[in-house]
Amino acid sequence: MKRLATTTLYSVLLSSILLSACSSQTQLAKATNEANIESGSGHGEHHTDSGDLQEWTASLETLPSFLDTASSTLQTAYRTAATVTDILPFIPCYCGCGDSAGHKSNLNCFIAEVKDDGSVLWDDHGTRCSVCVEIAVTAAAMKATGIENERIRAFIDETYKEGYAMPTLTEYPPAT
Repeated sequence: MKRLATTTLYSVLLSSILLSACSSQTQLAKATNEANIESGSGHGEHHTDSGDLQEWTASLETLPSFLDTASSTLQTAYRTAATVTDILPFIPCYCGCGDSAGHKSNLNCFIAEVKDDGSVLWDDHGTRCSVCVEIAVTAAAMKATGIENERIRAFIDETYKEGYAMPTLTEYPPAT
């Protein structure tokens, strides 16, 4: 019960902060994405073998168009994942996407690839999975409060070890 309360507290805290900070960025991100598509610099979208929709955008600040009609909670979750691309590759997902979609970490539920030029291949898997969203938001909230990567990983592993699918085969964060 204490874990659930802690997870909920972190999630509510981070969501509140992000919702207030990100509302003005939504308009800018949509305008940037539309400009990229109109100018031909957008990379388009495609479906993976697992059925996930993937779409390229110019940067982490530009959300994919598949989120245009998504709830503000999902948009916030994707923005949150984009702010913690340094920790999510070390956080496993416990929804079964390692087997079903070949994901290697929780990051892959939201972002499949970030190229050297900053362009991002987004994945819509997280739009259909509350476990993915909960893990990403919890990890981000913990990181925002200064908790070390190793402790974040241990917390996620402990929280989801029972009653969830097998975790993705995710490497551990480097020791700090």
